[in-house]
Amino acid sequence: MNTQLKEIAKVWPDMRDILSVPHNEKEYKRLVSLLDNVIDEVGNDESHPLASFMETLGSLIEMYEAQRVPEIEGNPIDSLKTLIEEHDINQSDLPEIGTQGVVSEVLSGKRKLNIRQVKALSKRFNVSPAVFI
Repeated sequence: MNTQLKEIAKVWPDMRDILSVPHNEKEYKRLVSLLDNVIDEVGNDESHPLASFMETLGSLIEMYEAQRVPEIEGNPIDSLKTLIEEHDINQSDLPEIGTQGVVSEVLSGKRKLNIRQVKALSKRFNVSPAVFI
């Protein structure tokens, strides 16, 4: 075994739960929670030391969701409108996005959702952040 593999073998027991493909809802939710924390730390900074880790977590989550989580079809605005209707709420009931004016701009397509808003809406409606991207 080469030196690099030996080093990986030393740390793998501690990293296995973080960098493994999720096989059940519990593992999936743990990775989503970890990704949320990494997103809070990294934000939009592509040069951040954890940016590639964030991308790796996103890929692991995406693999799980592709196999097990039904997608809401349509574009992000239509998906948000559908969720608003399904949950019988109105624009003023979405502080995750901002003021009613901001919500109106998002729903009309004048403004795009930012990462914080996507994360908050994902948690509120219990859907993948990909629904809003």
